[in-house]
This record gives sequence, structure tokens and C-alpha cells, in this order.
Amino acid sequence: MTDKYAVIGNPISHSKSPFIHNMFAQQTGQDISYEAIESPLDGFADTIARLRAAGYKGCNVTVPFKFEAYQLATQRSGRANDASAVNTLIFEGDQILGDNTDGVGLLADIEKNVQYKLLFKDALILGAGGAAAGVMWPLFNAGAGIIIANRTLEKAQTLAKAFEGAGTVFAKRYEDLAGRRFDIIINATSSGLSDELPPLPDGLFKPGALAYDMMYGKETPFLKFARAQGASVIADGLGMLVEQAATSFALWRKMRPDTRPVLEAMRKQ
Repeated sequence: MTDKYAVIGNPISHSKSPFIHNMFAQQTGQDISYEAIESPLDGFADTIARLRAAGYKGCNVTVPFKFEAYQLATQRSGRANDASAVNTLIFEGDQILGDNTDGVGLLADIEKNVQYKLLFKDALILGAGGAAAGVMWPLFNAGAGIIIANRTLEKAQTLAKAFEGAGTVFAKRYEDLAGRRFDIIINATSSGLSDELPPLPDGLFKPGALAYDMMYGKETPFLKFARAQGASVIADGLGMLVEQAATSFALWRKMRPDTRPVLEAMRKQ
């Protein structure tokens, strides 16, 4: 019997997750189906209830539902608790297990695929939503110093507060970044969906710096800005998407697929 999975978001039509997970299934011989489902912005809990009633085994969660998925989960992994956000749900009986694979996916892509080392690097994260929350602790544990920048300072301060006692993570407004320079800048906002650029000052990139946009599939305004500003390494979020998906797949199916052929196939599309 085919086990059913899905990715839930709004919007969701751009998602490559069905292609990725179907490739994983073919590679590993797993009998699954995987689809993209758009949930109403005010109907995420109802969407999950409907999927559970229909016998789905789990789902991925993307913008803007990662915080709501965290609240909905009845059990949470340490990674989910670190992020206070969930991107992977596992349905087991009456339980909804929540995990977050964004951080490990980002680290795997940066250090394995992009081959950029994070230890002792100064990192700037743009945005303070669920995407940023999911990668904060993994980046911190990898040895990067972190500044979170957001239009609303209070949201950035909420993420930074979690690191009190563990290490120094600063929260800033975008306008406060003038005069600062970074080894790596990660765009964790959804600005690329609307072809917008966060209001960034010039001169943010150190020599040899990496510009990383979690969006994928097009040259975003942030990546165009990074090229114009002289960033040495440019990467989109496609590798992160594949790597985090592999971890989700392993949680569901108890086996980890090889990400390399899937990433190569997607780059050729």
C-alpha cells in the first residue's frame, strides 16, 4: 500500500519537494506518494487534520506555517525546540511528532556542497521568521558568530534572546548594519517571492564572502545585490532544500537517500 506524504505551504505551486521526494523514493525503492498542498492562511490546523484523517503518514511544512506546526506538534525533537519551529511532521496514531531539518540541511549544503567552512566566520542572517529560526542553533554550533537583522527589531531580539547564556548573538535593524562586514550573509526572508530586496547598506561583504539565499529557482534581488557588491561565492537554497528533504525522508522511511544525483538532476532542469 502506498504511503502518502505532502508539503504544506502558501504559496506552494513553486515547490520542488514532490520532485525531490519522488526521486528519493525511486532511488530507495520506497512505495510512497508525495504532493504539494496549499493551505489557507487561516486553515493550517484543519489541513493537517484532513491529511491525518485521509491516512497520510507525514508532511513537510514551509512558509508561513513553521511556527504554527511547532504549536500543533504533540511531541517535538530537540532541533524543533531549539528553533521553536517545525518543518517536518510525522503522524503516528494520536501523536504528531515535530522536527526541524532546515538547520542540518543548510549546514550540509554549505559545508559539503558549497565547501565553505563556517568555523570562526561572522554570519549575518536576514529575517527573523521560521526559516531563520530553523538554522540559528546549527550555525551557532558550527562555530559562526551571528547577527540577526530584521525590519522589526523586536522579532530579531526574540530569536537572539534564546542564546543568552550560551553565547553572543546580536539583533539589529537593517539600517544598523552600515559599516559592518561579514564572511557569510544568509537571506532567510521571503522577499525573493515578491522580487524585493531587504533594505541593505553597501559594503557588507568581506573578501571571500559567501552570499546564500534560501530561495531557489531564480536569480533573486538579494543574489543580484551580492554579485554587484563583490561577494566571492554565490549560492541559492536548492542544495539546502535537497539536504533537508533527505533528512525528512530518513525520519519517515528510516533510510537516508543519496542527495548528489537528485541535486545534479535539479540543476539541469
